[in-house]
Amino acid sequence: MSTRTPPIHKYRIAVIAFDGINPFHLSVPCQVFGAQRADCGSATFDVKVCAEDPATSLSTTAGFDIVATHSLAALARADIVILPSWHADCRPAPASLLHALRRAHQRGAQVVGLCIGAFPLAEAGLLDGYTATTHWACADTMTTRYPKIKVDREVLYVDEGKVVTSAGVAAGLDCCLHLLRQLCGAEVANRVARQLVVAPHRQGGQAQFIERPLPVTGSDDRFAQVLAWVGEDLTQNHSIDALAERALMSRRNFTRHFRNATGTSFKQWLLNQRLTHAQHLLESSEVSIEVVAQQAGFGSALSLRQHFRAALRTSPSEYRKLYRSAAPE
Repeated sequence: MSTRTPPIHKYRIAVIAFDGINPFHLSVPCQVFGAQRADCGSATFDVKVCAEDPATSLSTTAGFDIVATHSLAALARADIVILPSWHADCRPAPASLLHALRRAHQRGAQVVGLCIGAFPLAEAGLLDGYTATTHWACADTMTTRYPKIKVDREVLYVDEGKVVTSAGVAAGLDCCLHLLRQLCGAEVANRVARQLVVAPHRQGGQAQFIERPLPVTGSDDRFAQVLAWVGEDLTQNHSIDALAERALMSRRNFTRHFRNATGTSFKQWLLNQRLTHAQHLLESSEVSIEVVAQQAGFGSALSLRQHFRAALRTSPSEYRKLYRSAAPE
């Protein structure tokens, strides 16, 4: 009996460069989706860096110049269009760029604005009536300039389907890893995140949380071991007092140390770990929702549904269907 090899789905991605761009911002989508990637399973990515005039050398904020080899015509064939940043003064975009963004959006391409790259999307009218985010320092400007947009300055990224925006600088990595996860699944996105030495970020609807890496310095070794021990068995009813004792710390010192190391409370961190594990089980197995709830530490399917709905704006069943319908066939 022969086995059928699943077809490779090729995604075309156009990344827009401009004169005066920050090369770090430009590199983010190129690193996540770069054509050199050979670890994305049944998907490949054709990444093209494009600019208004591909024959013109573009300056960067790092003091060296670059040349984009493709014109904005690449947007007409792209599945995903990414504007990785914009000018720091949030100046108006040229008409040619706005036209290309609108045309790409109208024919169904997903348009992504990272950091203040959200501003040309807003100017093109692509964010009207939607929630969006941008760099916190420019959030007030966006709110004032584009009153039809609900600006959420508290999140790392906002996914509205065909338009996606992210907060500043490193949040562009979180956003691109989120997009990669939608296209290739959690395992691939997590593997790429490890290669980039960043924490994988998980998201559903407009809610997201961060899987922060465990502390690894010598002074934090015992603390890291405790967190690793918790992560190995999420079904237990872990208490702060018991964990503090295990870490040879007072409750107060453990709580302070935990927030400094992870950026959140233990209760929220544990919930995030359980949600992450539940997502993985829903994506990678056929087990029932009740079994997912038990293995992820929620105890019951009802508890899982309640937490899933509160954090991810969807149900476990809907999430499983959405993930599988988005997977390349």
